[in-house]
Amino acid sequence: MFYYLLKYVLLGPLLRLAFRPRVEGLENVPATGPAIVAGNHLSFSDHFLMPAILRRRITFLAKAEYFTGPGLKGRLTAFFFRSAGQIPVDRSGQEAGRAAIREGLGVLRRGELLGIYPEGTRSHDGRLYKGKVGVAVMALTAGVEVVPCAMIGTFEAQPPGKVIPRIRPVTIRFGKPLDFSRHAGMERQKAVLRAVTDEIMYAVLALSEQEYVDQYAAVAKAEQSPAAAGRKERRFPRAPLS
Repeated sequence: MFYYLLKYVLLGPLLRLAFRPRVEGLENVPATGPAIVAGNHLSFSDHFLMPAILRRRITFLAKAEYFTGPGLKGRLTAFFFRSAGQIPVDRSGQEAGRAAIREGLGVLRRGELLGIYPEGTRSHDGRLYKGKVGVAVMALTAGVEVVPCAMIGTFEAQPPGKVIPRIRPVTIRFGKPLDFSRHAGMERQKAVLRAVTDEIMYAVLALSEQEYVDQYAAVAKAEQSPAAAGRKERRFPRAPLS
């Protein structure tokens, strides 16, 4: 109930008024039955804009940190995500990845839409990063189509670290559903999972027209952090200018 209250009364109308989202390819999202919507992830606003414009309910796998934050803000955030039916995912360790896949497959078995960001985290610089293979595991195991999606303009509206988004138009594009039935029964083959994931990310790239980086976003983010820069500086001190 809270999901539809947010969508049609509390948050949805406000988002449409503020961002004036331009929606392209909405007809590519199946009207019934299970499917995965796989998109790029540029902003915290992505979580709300896509559900606001979809006709169907969509359930996202959301990082567990949204459910465990401290203080009043943390409790309110957790209440919001739980009430909206989103699923917490612990992103640390191999077992955590398997748990996320089990939760996602549960959504698909109920005949619902599952939303997932294959990059695994928000892009810190607006570029598109290498996708993780969990989306391929779920698509092949459940035998469902994957609808690629591109959020355009949300990075500029609310980049990482910005709490209050800028009011500006955004575009949400949905591509033709991708059918991977030719790979049925191959969800344990690493090469197939990598190929399927790369095909999904290429479809997202074609829609978003971002710059692509063949590296996981979390790795790139860690390498560019001030702490990592400091370690490199200590390891390779600058030569004296003489």
